[in-house]
Amino acid sequence: MNRTSRMPKHPSRTLVVALAAAAALAVLAGCSSTPTQESAGEYFDNSLITAKVKSALLGTEDLSSGNISVASFKGKVQLSGFVPTETDKQRAEVIARDVEGVKVVTNAIEIKGQ
Repeated sequence: MNRTSRMPKHPSRTLVVALAAAAALAVLAGCSSTPTQESAGEYFDNSLITAKVKSALLGTEDLSSGNISVASFKGKVQLSGFVPTETDKQRAEVIARDVEGVKVVTNAIEIKGQ
């Protein structure tokens, strides 16, 4: 038996499989979250949280919510913008906290009288 008979018959096939495995690992690593970046699933979940909070704020009749912005990251919601009263600011925070999936609310809304 000579040395060449031990070589794989299709070295290019082995290389293709190895490259495919490396690419799969790279894709999986790209889908994981870090402290400053969301995974694809977290991005979707936070988009849903943002939409639910906005809907809840807009659905509150006696709340001036038209100038309130909502942003979500990893279940943390930030409210910003302007409302005419401190009561509106506090109500917006309570409404946001009650939305399913919200872990923390940061209320950066400013009071701007009418």
